[in-house]
Amino acid sequence: MSDSAPPTPAVYTGKAAPDAAVDRGWLLGHFKQPGDPRHSEDVEIKWGVHPEGDERAQWVRGESRTALQVLISGRFRLEFPGRSVVLAEQGDYVVWGRGVDHSWYAEEDSVVLTVRWPSLPGYRADTRPTTGPTTGSTTSPAGPPLRSPCDHGPAPARPLVTMPTKAANDHGTLRS
Repeated sequence: MSDSAPPTPAVYTGKAAPDAAVDRGWLLGHFKQPGDPRHSEDVEIKWGVHPEGDERAQWVRGESRTALQVLISGRFRLEFPGRSVVLAEQGDYVVWGRGVDHSWYAEEDSVVLTVRWPSLPGYRADTRPTTGPTTGSTTSPAGPPLRSPCDHGPAPARPLVTMPTKAANDHGTLRS
């Protein structure tokens, strides 16, 4: 990308991969300096580059944000209590809400775009406890202990679940 005009204070141009490398993948959020157009307390955006076999260090428990994750390339599995979702084709995405425990595993070299809201100061996955938010238990609110995505290897192939026709809702299909 080239930009021949002088910089405008409220405009930032960049490249996702090198910019993301500076902040653990995060391009936009509360952690950017105030005055930087990428500073936001409303939303966070991450360009996640994950080599095959990369996995989340620990489950997120008691999540207080909503998230959207879109597959750019590769094959990426998200784990939720009682369910795995595999993003296998470019543009596949999943959305989960507040209170949904989750983890992830890169089945192939993958690039995913994550959007989370709101952007919460003080929240870092590598500093959050691995136990439940109030009970100290390592079980999901939904039941049995949650396993690391690597405990069971690659996810088995799952059937394609067809949503109502595009003419009816224009949402296409969901792979889970």
